[in-house]
Amino acid sequence: MNRDFIGYLLGLVIFVIGIPFLMYLASGWPHLSQVGIVQWVLLIAMSIVGIGLSIWSIAYMKNVGRGNPFDAFNHEVAPRTSFLMTDGPYGICRNPMLLGIFIYHIGIIIALLSFGALAVFILEAIIMNVQVRKEEQRLKKDFGEEYLQYMEHSYRFLPIKK
Repeated sequence: MNRDFIGYLLGLVIFVIGIPFLMYLASGWPHLSQVGIVQWVLLIAMSIVGIGLSIWSIAYMKNVGRGNPFDAFNHEVAPRTSFLMTDGPYGICRNPMLLGIFIYHIGIIIALLSFGALAVFILEAIIMNVQVRKEEQRLKKDFGEEYLQYMEHSYRFLPIKK
């Protein structure tokens, strides 16, 4: 089976299905009729924006970077990128794929209005921050000064320029 496909499938299962399901479970299995119309609208809007940003980032990385982003704690799940990307979605922040997932997951928190869902998100953010720091070390080795300059002018997750 193609390693790219496995990486994308793993990302889908973990970030689009798995973590939202954990948020739902941590919320005490609320009935979806308890979600108000404003919460639904925000969830749908944030899902479209967040997942859209993640898909754009994946497509851009595949086509421009000629690789896949997914390293699981120093284990290469799919072929790594060959080129450093600093424009397109990577002009927004250094990790637009995760920014998109975080936007999507915040939409879920808003819909569920639950401390349990928030706790899952906080744990996810901590784990992903550790993972991203490890990836940054690899990117420094792979791209050297070019990556260091990119880091000086962009934030890890915030969609603003330094």
